[in-house]
Amino acid sequence: MIIDRLTNPFHTRYRLIAIYALLNLTAFSILRGILMISVWGDVGHSFSDVAWIFFTGFLYDIVFNVYFSTFFAILLLVIPNRFYTGKVFRYLTYCFFFVFICGLWFVLTAEWIFFDEYGTRFNFIAVDYLIYSREVVQNILESYPVGICLAAIGIISLTTLYSIRKQLSEALLIKESVSRRLTITAGIVVLALVSYAGMGQSLREVPQNNYVRELASSGPYQFVAAFRNNKLDYSLYRQGNDNDLSGLLKNQVGKNQKLGGLYDISRDITPGREEKRLNVILVSVESLSAKYFERFGNSKKITPFMNQLFKEGLLFTNFYATGTRTDRGLEAITLSVPPTPGRSIVKRPDNADYYSLGKVFQDRGYDVSFLYGGIGFFDNMNAFFSGNGYNIVDQTDYTDDEVTFKNAWGVCDEDLYHKAIQTANRSFEEKKPFFFHIMTTSNHRPYTYPEEKIDIPSGTNRSGAVKYTDYAMRQFLTLAKGQPWFDDTVFVLVADHCANSAGKVGLPIEKYHIPFLIYSPKYIAPGEIDKIASQIDIAPTLLSLLDFRYESRFFGSDILNDDFVERALIGNYQKLGFYKDNELVILSPGQRVEQVLDPEHNDSIIEEIVALTAPVIEAMSWYQGGDYVLRHGLNRFGNTGQRLAERAKAEEAGS
Repeated sequence: MIIDRLTNPFHTRYRLIAIYALLNLTAFSILRGILMISVWGDVGHSFSDVAWIFFTGFLYDIVFNVYFSTFFAILLLVIPNRFYTGKVFRYLTYCFFFVFICGLWFVLTAEWIFFDEYGTRFNFIAVDYLIYSREVVQNILESYPVGICLAAIGIISLTTLYSIRKQLSEALLIKESVSRRLTITAGIVVLALVSYAGMGQSLREVPQNNYVRELASSGPYQFVAAFRNNKLDYSLYRQGNDNDLSGLLKNQVGKNQKLGGLYDISRDITPGREEKRLNVILVSVESLSAKYFERFGNSKKITPFMNQLFKEGLLFTNFYATGTRTDRGLEAITLSVPPTPGRSIVKRPDNADYYSLGKVFQDRGYDVSFLYGGIGFFDNMNAFFSGNGYNIVDQTDYTDDEVTFKNAWGVCDEDLYHKAIQTANRSFEEKKPFFFHIMTTSNHRPYTYPEEKIDIPSGTNRSGAVKYTDYAMRQFLTLAKGQPWFDDTVFVLVADHCANSAGKVGLPIEKYHIPFLIYSPKYIAPGEIDKIASQIDIAPTLLSLLDFRYESRFFGSDILNDDFVERALIGNYQKLGFYKDNELVILSPGQRVEQVLDPEHNDSIIEEIVALTAPVIEAMSWYQGGDYVLRHGLNRFGNTGQRLAERAKAEEAGS
């Protein structure tokens, strides 16, 4: 018996860890198969792709389990045999396993929902959801039968625990010497250290197909990686000579450049006409993809009002969001900057005193406000907009009688628009022109809205939310037309991002296509502009229509200018894209550069490239320049800009 204990590697208390690890590995492998089936049409059907998905994914699952097991291995090392084999520890072990099995099933469910929504394993978004838990938890409660799900998880967990009770009981009877426990624990710790040193994100990045990459990942592993790496330094990206790239960027941005230093894109905008001091209401609509509109091929008739409105205003048909989240859209619209690696500027600390669209209006005595239907703490919106001179009007400013409907994300769009009308009337009475940036919430899961407004019941699906969004927009403009300020107001309608950005390519260009409309019957003639542009071009284009004279530090340009160079800048939290001449260049961490020809087609070819071709250099000028401008405070004003410039110089001198 003694010999058997010494030679049998499974005769050890560490079987407890092995049992839970085996449960994990089995469950996540099954989940991987289910997720693969859900996107089977977009995954390569070759044996090599499927084998890569399961082999690499299983490897990441093992590594995560090694990390997870380290703490418990140390715990098992120090527990004496007498306590380990006693009744108290037995009860604690069963309770522990029940809790952790519940956690396992909960994570599996969360992963399935997250993948269905975003087409990725856990990433920055999942980390953000922990930070802004109030809205997220409420959204989950309103979107899913949580009580039934939790009850099911509890029952399945009890069943799972019952099925392994014999193995647990046997493991809890084993007495083990300190020396053997020390040897096994040391082995697990060493394995964890080796995994940490040798296992990174590079392995999952090998496949070109984005779905294959995500399926070959481990959700828990990716979550921890995203939590640890919530900031990405631009030094991880392919870089070039600053002097050369600075000159190229300045040539692309526009004329009338000042004699500034590296990447100083400040320039004077001097139209030859008198300024129009018109009011502006800019509405960024939640998740309003171009694909929902008849103009862009939709046949469901869920946007009848906006389909007609598009014919009455100036519609930009080849327009793209810069990112996949609301905060990224707000960043581009407000600051006219390229998307940056990691978190958006909106969510970063020290995000005040930027040269913004609002500042241009502030300098002219406008009443500048940000109006949001939810609580602006979410996504750090209140801190960002208030720090850049905007008045804040959010859900906390509504009286009870002003709210007819609300869900996890805030009041319905109709209530938000009524508040905007009320706020505009106040500014008009005070004889002040106004610039309002409105951010809607209704076109968001759980897709709930006031009943009996449209013919799709509340909470049914995305189509219902889109149709209600269209209905609310009709009510808003109908009400606005009755106000004394309507004729002298420019309405800007744009999406913050698309409803879904997942695809085979890391940055599927068609999943960034959004509508952009400028509407002012008295001042702007209807028409369509088919130039390729993105959200960074909204501010310069709007200000051009108003004939404003100002010093610009915007990266974007006036789309209506004859010299405008068509291109779109898009990204996610890691990949940075430059779309021009039917070619997409993607910059990624690890100095990786990819090229996608004809990116709007599903069979597009993705190639990793090493040579610094003209499109690659052009892309680098935008993103390396953007990083430099932000670090040196070149688009900040006052003491903030000076402080950042001094800090950046000190860091460069130290390196």
